[in-house]
Amino acid sequence: MKIAVWDTYVTRKDGKIMHFDILVDENLKDENQIFEYGKKYLKSVMQEGQNLTSKECVFCHIDKAPVEVEKQIIKSGFAIIEMENCY
Repeated sequence: MKIAVWDTYVTRKDGKIMHFDILVDENLKDENQIFEYGKKYLKSVMQEGQNLTSKECVFCHIDKAPVEVEKQIIKSGFAIIEMENCY
């Protein structure tokens, strides 16, 4: 499976900048759906309500998904790679 990687930087409630990637099937083009996946992730890490728009989240590139990422996308529609300050 090929995936689209959306590079995302969100200001946490404590002011630190979170950096994570939202991974979706390459054919998903609906930015609002991708932002909703990001908001779902933010809620799971107690950061709900933070801004997540095209200012914070931009398409980066297409890549080949590792098996575990592919399974997560098939199951949930998306996967997250946590980069910085996610906890």
